[in-house]
Amino acid sequence: MYKKRIGMFINRIFEHPELVTLRQTDTVSTDADGPCYPVANGTISNLITATSMAEESPKRQGIGSLEIGLHILNYISAAPKPPTLKELSGALDLSPSRAHKYLVSLLREGFINQVNQTQYTLGNSSLTLGISALRRINPIQLSYEAVDRLNEKTDKTVSVTVWNGTGPLIIKWLDSSQPISVNVRLGAELSPLNSASGRIYLAHLPAERRKTLVDQYYKNSRTLPKYRGKPVTREELQPHLDAIKRDNYCAFFSDYLPEINVLSRPVFDINGSIVTVITLLGLERDTDISEGSFLFEQVRECTDRVTRQICGQQRESNGRD
Repeated sequence: MYKKRIGMFINRIFEHPELVTLRQTDTVSTDADGPCYPVANGTISNLITATSMAEESPKRQGIGSLEIGLHILNYISAAPKPPTLKELSGALDLSPSRAHKYLVSLLREGFINQVNQTQYTLGNSSLTLGISALRRINPIQLSYEAVDRLNEKTDKTVSVTVWNGTGPLIIKWLDSSQPISVNVRLGAELSPLNSASGRIYLAHLPAERRKTLVDQYYKNSRTLPKYRGKPVTREELQPHLDAIKRDNYCAFFSDYLPEINVLSRPVFDINGSIVTVITLLGLERDTDISEGSFLFEQVRECTDRVTRQICGQQRESNGRD
């Protein structure tokens, strides 16, 4: 370690020779870390210490044993069936005796339970933590924060909608630096069939409720809904909605707003129900929303991230010494 610090100091000297002012009359002293030579504002030892602290400061110190215990909990929660001690120790690269000590502590605190005398599953304390976390989640606020970032990163118009029982309701709207001319704004209710977000909600509604809304539309509307410039008949609508539900997005390519592309994706809760739909729209000439495009991936990452925040994201567990 001392040699490494000396090497770091030498590199600093080459970069900043003005720091060192050695003279023939200078004397060498010592401190706990070794010999000290005079420098402009202290000793070489001090400079080494400062350099070391500056480089190590971004690394926040933690408690390794606590992290291992949490890795064990994460592994148990993600396992398809309650794992055994052997499975845990092998997966987390821990000796069976060491893993057993962690399991004893987790059992004692109620974070896990033992089943069939050889397997482990989550306990009441873990359940209490999970329920408390769910109570503190605000899906709307998380969606707001997500579209703030999406708007800043893409410089495209974005919105958040919720289902109000008959159609999507816009609860947040952010313009791009070059606003586009559309006749929808904050507080507007959109059509369940003639909006990208509406079709996403429609695709996930219970069959009877969906049938009622669709029947009302085809009975009362003078025009058929469109998709990629073509009219969609009553018979063609259900396969279209099935594809939207399967692919988790709906895209309009100048279908309703001239020369404007629209992409919507849902955000889900822990029950698999849609809580919000996030939408991005922009001029056709500079808004490529085809699958795999930059904007498509940005919207996908945005909605997936919010869903993970709401439902929880299992991190990969690795044992550490």
